[in-house]
Amino acid sequence: MWASRKAKVRDCWAAASVTLRRCLKLGANMAKSKFEYVRNFEADDTCLAHCWVVVRLDGRNFHRFAEKHNFAKPNDSRALHLMTKCAQTVMKELEDIVIAYGQSDEYSFVFKRKSNWFKRRASKFMTHVASQFASSFVFYWRDYFEDQPLLYPPGFDGRVIVYPSNQTLKDYLSWRQADCHINNLYNTVFWALVQQSGLTPAQAQERLQGTLAADKNEILFSEFNINYNNEPPMYRKGTVLIWQKVGEVTTKEVKLPEEMQGKKMAVTRTRTKPVPLYCDIIGDAFWKEHPEILDEDS
Repeated sequence: MWASRKAKVRDCWAAASVTLRRCLKLGANMAKSKFEYVRNFEADDTCLAHCWVVVRLDGRNFHRFAEKHNFAKPNDSRALHLMTKCAQTVMKELEDIVIAYGQSDEYSFVFKRKSNWFKRRASKFMTHVASQFASSFVFYWRDYFEDQPLLYPPGFDGRVIVYPSNQTLKDYLSWRQADCHINNLYNTVFWALVQQSGLTPAQAQERLQGTLAADKNEILFSEFNINYNNEPPMYRKGTVLIWQKVGEVTTKEVKLPEEMQGKKMAVTRTRTKPVPLYCDIIGDAFWKEHPEILDEDS
């Protein structure tokens, strides 16, 4: 009797297996259609293997956005901290990012050389970073602008660049930090002339036309008693985000065997998080201090 039952069960499983294979084959055939040829028009946008992939986001028409939302000039710390919060959110979601650099309304995200995220498709890199960043900007807006409603949604455009070596990547990041310094020095002098000397924007622009960095520093110091080197590093150098271990203190309820009720105790846990630094990345000191960023096996 048991042998007969086993044979029946075996026959049922065999029949079910045959039926399942037929259904899968039929489903595969049904999924294809005469319209599927349009997939051939999709361009191959795979990023070159063993290269650094950088996604740079820029705010779309952010001069207008800053005016509409009453950003402080020449720098609004709330906006810069919000941008960094968004960048940290992107890094937490896309853990293949080894370093990010931001200044003003832009942020650059560097994916590890060996990343095979979404098969290294450039469109996936760009769209995921841009959508995550933009949605985070709206989501966290009230945390930084409590009294300023968001009048309209911000926009960010993105581009993907591939760098073949450590040196070209370092040069790229150095370029962005040098750009931060040049722009911030100009804006600091420009708005000092407008806000404190009463010049119109056109007059301030004419005053600064053809001036060098030394000239701008002299104007700041002699006319406004401002030493540019004493300005906050976040304004002068931008923000660098790298992964670091951070101890987090949380309150946890612990129940001891002899006690009916638990006691709340402070517990410290170590977690790896994207941490902001305001430092120079043009020289070699930063890279010697953080060799893990360029490590092939990072």
